[in-house]
Amino acid sequence: MSLIPGLSDNARVLICGASRGIGLALCKAMLARDDVSRVCAVSRHARTAEGLLALAQAHGERLVLLNCDARDELALAALASEVGHACPHLHLVISTLGILHQEGSKAEKSLAQLDLSSLQASFATNAFAPILLLKHLLPLLRNQPATFAALSARVGSIGDNRLGGWYSYRASKAALNQLLHTASIELKRLNPNATVLALHPGTTDTGLSRPFQGNVPEGKLFEPAFAAQCVMEQVGRLGPSESGSFWGWDGERIAW
Repeated sequence: MSLIPGLSDNARVLICGASRGIGLALCKAMLARDDVSRVCAVSRHARTAEGLLALAQAHGERLVLLNCDARDELALAALASEVGHACPHLHLVISTLGILHQEGSKAEKSLAQLDLSSLQASFATNAFAPILLLKHLLPLLRNQPATFAALSARVGSIGDNRLGGWYSYRASKAALNQLLHTASIELKRLNPNATVLALHPGTTDTGLSRPFQGNVPEGKLFEPAFAAQCVMEQVGRLGPSESGSFWGWDGERIAW
């Protein structure tokens, strides 16, 4: 299977949120493929991240390490310029950006636990950063087959919300889904060969899920390598006709 539908050349890939978890696993999986010529690994501290440095030592110039805080739009503009010098065209961009809890705050179980700073932080990372990443990389995604995929979450589905709670995480992922769907409509006009996807990778054994893993059913907590493989399978099978849609790790469409 080609990396993305319709691509016959070797691919140039960018992974944002690449230093750990699913992002790092995606970098490893991409570099293991013969049809990927270059991987741009982006995170706040990519050039000092232990896992990425080990990959760089093994793969040399095929891996480009780029520091960028994706919550900073000026940094994203600088990133796009730097990537453009290394890769005149990108075929695949995957954003793994996301936060569920952070220092000083937890996923909210009730309205009483909501506060403005936590809401703003969730939206900044989960919704605003991925769509602004797409905005600034858009010139590199034109004219050829190209896919932009962002990791969303099933709990961002409004139709699937039966338990409540996790206000800011649910809402920010729902916002991400709407932003991606809207962007897909614009990209159909700019590049009919482009695909925009929202993907739920399943509950994965990372720092994001660790405080909540006790509630995960047996067999439903995935290793990052497995989640990365599932993401790549969806990216490989979903082309422009499915642009703007929301899918689970298992290939099942998720309700908005």
